[in-house]
Amino acid sequence: MTSAPHTEHGIENLCAAGTELYERALGKGHISAGEAAEAPCLVDLGLLHPALDDLGRLEPVTPAVALNRLLRAGRARIAAEWRREELLVESLEPLTRIEHRHTTTADTPPLRLLSGTRRINQAIDEAMAQARREVLCIQPHAGMVGERGAAAYSAAHDRDKAFLDRGGRFRTLYQHTLFHVPNVYAYAEEMTGDNVARGLDEVPDRLFVIDNAVAFLPADDDGKLALEVHHPALITYFVTTFDRLWRLATPMFPKAQHRPTVNGVTPRQQAVAALLIEGHTDAVIAERLGMNIRTARVHIAKLAATLGSESRAQLGYLIGRSGILEERERGL
Repeated sequence: MTSAPHTEHGIENLCAAGTELYERALGKGHISAGEAAEAPCLVDLGLLHPALDDLGRLEPVTPAVALNRLLRAGRARIAAEWRREELLVESLEPLTRIEHRHTTTADTPPLRLLSGTRRINQAIDEAMAQARREVLCIQPHAGMVGERGAAAYSAAHDRDKAFLDRGGRFRTLYQHTLFHVPNVYAYAEEMTGDNVARGLDEVPDRLFVIDNAVAFLPADDDGKLALEVHHPALITYFVTTFDRLWRLATPMFPKAQHRPTVNGVTPRQQAVAALLIEGHTDAVIAERLGMNIRTARVHIAKLAATLGSESRAQLGYLIGRSGILEERERGL
């Protein structure tokens, strides 16, 4: 059976085998080269060296000599770093006096990638603590309040309530399917007052824009990475996009506005119809409208029954001929 390979390490983390072998060498005054194979680190670190009269024998360097050598090397590195620092100051310090209108002193980068749920939530909490005016939110199905853990939900509730108490205002876009999730609706209702919540059949991925100064958006599919954005051009783009979606959305409060049924086709079925004629599968339709695939298929079946369709191909033709999508666009 072969022994495990020796792991490389520094002298400050001398391994157990190396410590035992070094103590043996100090006690005897030497060890054989074969014994040293147990801990090759001793030769690599300069604690053992070959005897001049017998290359098969290794003699130890005394701890005092080894310590003095290592300390001297450390002092030399420190001195070199101090000298490098002095040179940097000499080179760059005079340039710091030069003012230029294109230079910036901002410490915050225009884009920053945040990793991990805790770090993302911490960054949002820090931005919310400074917020005073308005927060724009897009909350798709994946960002529903009900999926938060109890501790995260409580922390977000306290944070958002403190923002409202400072006179701030929320505008939040939800997916229509979330209106039927009780805790989501209750949370949105509590956070309204002068604040507003609206719904759309489809919304983009999650987005926060805080005081038109900083935005947060996902940077991966599982919510473990987020992008923190401070770039003014990108912030303006996010705000403009939000406002255009806002005008297309229907209010949730004080009473949810229900869009009209057209030729016996409900608003939900109209949204399904719009995706059907684009050629999407049942799974894609369910995902984009924030429902499970079984519910999507129920809507498709009811739509087919209402329009008198006997096949999926015929259903697309009947949807186009019925005019329900034109009526839906006018209703938006």
